[in-house]
Amino acid sequence: QVQLVESGGDLVQPGGTLTLSCAGSGFIFANYAMAWYRQIRGKDRERVAVISGSGRITNYADSAKGRFTVSRDNSRNMLFLQLNMLKHEDTAVYYCGRFPNNYFTSAVSDWGQGTQVTVSS
Repeated sequence: QVQLVESGGDLVQPGGTLTLSCAGSGFIFANYAMAWYRQIRGKDRERVAVISGSGRITNYADSAKGRFTVSRDNSRNMLFLQLNMLKHEDTAVYYCGRFPNNYFTSAVSDWGQGTQVTVSS
């Protein structure tokens, strides 16, 4: 079965940096596009970043552009999201997701448990 296990969420100060990790198992990791979503308190879950199976193609939400970097290490079945220049409004539960194939236009079919990122002074 597909399993996604996230880690790295923490309490950080504004302007700080954090790296989130997602470990995949139960599938051939490199064959699937992956995504990071987040859910801010009181809002719908929103897509933050996506990455193709090879890692060569990425796309970001406007809120993430220039600050966040999605990457993957297929040899380790790992997905990462580097969060830089964090703002209070980045506070959210961040989720790792897997697409059912290697296309961003598909809906995410599998999710991790989520990890809390809190940006506070």
